[in-house]
Amino acid sequence: MAEYRTGQIRNFAVLGHTGAGKSSLLEALLYGARTIAQKGRVDKGTNHADFTPQEKAHQHSLEPSFLNIDLNGYHINLIDTPGLPDFFGRALQPLPAVESVLLVINAANGIESVTARAFSAARAQGKAVMLVVNHIDGNEAGLAALLDAIQLQFGPRCLPVNLPGLDNDVVDCYLHPDFHAKTLFSDVSSAQERLVETVLEEDDQLMELYLEQGESLTPEQLHEPLETALRMGHLVPVCFTSAETDTGISELLELLIQLMPNPREGNPPQFVNGFGDRARPVEVSTKSTDHVLAHVFRVSIDPYFGRIAVMRVYQGLITNGMKLFAGVDRKPFKVTHLLTLQGDKQVEMGQAVPGDICAIAKIDELEVGSVLHDSHDEDEYHLPSLALPQPIFGLAVSSRRRGDEQKIAEVLGKLVAEDPSLSIARNEAEGQTVLQGLGDLHLQIALEKALQVFKVDMDTQKPAVAYRETILGQAICRYRHKKQSGGAGQFGEVELRVEPLPRGAGFQFESKVVGGAIPGQYIPAVEKGVREAMRAGELAGFPVEDIKVTVLDGKHHSVDSKEIAFVMAGKKAFMDAVAQASPVILEPIVQLQIKVDSSQVGDITGDISSRRGMVCGTEALNDGCVVVSVEAPLATVDDFATRLKSITGGEGEYTMVFARYEPVPENVQQQIVADKA
Repeated sequence: MAEYRTGQIRNFAVLGHTGAGKSSLLEALLYGARTIAQKGRVDKGTNHADFTPQEKAHQHSLEPSFLNIDLNGYHINLIDTPGLPDFFGRALQPLPAVESVLLVINAANGIESVTARAFSAARAQGKAVMLVVNHIDGNEAGLAALLDAIQLQFGPRCLPVNLPGLDNDVVDCYLHPDFHAKTLFSDVSSAQERLVETVLEEDDQLMELYLEQGESLTPEQLHEPLETALRMGHLVPVCFTSAETDTGISELLELLIQLMPNPREGNPPQFVNGFGDRARPVEVSTKSTDHVLAHVFRVSIDPYFGRIAVMRVYQGLITNGMKLFAGVDRKPFKVTHLLTLQGDKQVEMGQAVPGDICAIAKIDELEVGSVLHDSHDEDEYHLPSLALPQPIFGLAVSSRRRGDEQKIAEVLGKLVAEDPSLSIARNEAEGQTVLQGLGDLHLQIALEKALQVFKVDMDTQKPAVAYRETILGQAICRYRHKKQSGGAGQFGEVELRVEPLPRGAGFQFESKVVGGAIPGQYIPAVEKGVREAMRAGELAGFPVEDIKVTVLDGKHHSVDSKEIAFVMAGKKAFMDAVAQASPVILEPIVQLQIKVDSSQVGDITGDISSRRGMVCGTEALNDGCVVVSVEAPLATVDDFATRLKSITGGEGEYTMVFARYEPVPENVQQQIVADKA
């Protein structure tokens, strides 16, 4: 494998809605760069991005996969991501590791739900975005309208860097413009003028030179302000391709190299040193001579090959045989398998330079978020955690065979290590272990992998809805815990106040005890008791949240006061206070985007209204379908997939994301409490 310098590397995450043609586009890029001798196909299970048995069976990308191209002295890392809405969390995983996102749009389908979410996520992470309109063959008539829709939704600075031609080709508007070429819409001259003027908005001096030179500048002169525009999101290039016929593929490869930022030109990573109030931002150099700094953003676990941690190198040089630290761990590990990933192949590499993406095998300590370094000066360096969609679907899982409980726990841990958009929760009130994810398919694929890969079969059942409890008012209560049964007794008295916090604020604990009424060493015991009571709930056994507890006063005994006494006093004082502070049950509210034929909108809105839902809006699409936006309690729509299939004959589709928690209506709360009694 050839060795590259940082400036020769380009890193891309490839995102887009399912059916946009991401995997086929990657095949065309690999083939166009002569990395593969023949293009694979999704329907035949031969494409290089979807190589796991699950992906071949489902004919969908289910996990991020890694490909790379060496072309004309450049090294291009391409990360394919799932396009199904249920796997959006997995699609976001590679974002911290790249400078740029290729957002693929199917010319026939236009902007779909995952497309819009991916664009917002990429820009929120400060990534340069290039929109790739794929499958243009056969959809020529709608391309101009699609570009208009893109500019309407994502902004007027989404500008074409090439245009579809009349001869099943694309015409360059930036690097090698042919001003005489015929295009399906617009023209090369006006397209180039808009591109150049948008880029020059970032550089007044270059704008003056542009005007002095008769409105003419070379791409080399425009490179620096272009990278600034891409970094800031002031320019979003749009290009046209057809992966099936290779139209625009060679042009896209050149754009990836010449247009998009290298690791030194992208927005720098937001590393911080220290935690909490001590956290301070730090700069990363991208120099190979500095200390090593790398970030693990993906973990995969193979029963035979072991754990593979995929990482982005930010500074320093990583070589086989060197010793590294992971986070604050003082014990080093030795790099024995430094790999580059090419689909299902792992290729040993001698070194990884700043900007490259590589993998380390068989180091069990590494997990998503681990920062690798070679000096204790960087022990507390870390990147902020990636904001992933909140899991809202769940299945209670249990062992099918006696004695498998520990094995199930280990496998669930592996599934979550690979996919942080999954989570495991313990419902103590119901005695359930709940695997939570972004949708039914997300959970189905996880359980399927547990069986096929890790050989663990589980029973599942519908879990209880993840209700919460909070308060609407304030209350002050005092409780004395006194126990005497011969010998030393137990004594602790606590007075505390409870008050509500804004929704989503969590929990705050404060002590305003003065004069030693409660000795300082017992305040943590009071908090421990409060937290125990919060987990147990007051109304119906659901966890309490969005609450502030302030310890105001108390009493102690020089002989009988113990930690356990203040734990119990804090617990009981909290429960009494919550009972007097207008406690309510909170339920999860979800947002649904439901796509149906226009003739079925009435049935859908009627169904949603019957589920305590609210229609927030509708949007008519060009294909005769309508997207209905609604909000509804999760408890009422957990079976919506079945109902939608019945209404639409299996043709409707929807996405669902968590919105917030809200108090349940009084009659619903009474029923929940009665059911728990």
